[in-house]
Amino acid sequence: MKQSELKDKNVDQLREDLSSLKKEAFNLRFQKASGQLENTARVRVVRRSIARVLTILSSKEENV
Repeated sequence: MKQSELKDKNVDQLREDLSSLKKEAFNLRFQKASGQLENTARVRVVRRSIARVLTILSSKEENV
C-alpha cells in the first residue's frame, strides 16, 4: 500500500486494513515456521505496510 492511498481513507477503513494486515503477517509467520513460505519478501512488505497504516492512523487520531 502506498502512503497516498492510505491518506485518503478514514479511520475505520485504516483499522480494517490494519487488522487484515496483521492476520496476513500471522499467517506468513506460520508458513515460515512450517517451511511452506515461498515468497519471503512478502513478510517485509506486510511489516512495512503495518507500520505505514499505524503512522497514518496515529496522525489522523491526533488531528481529531
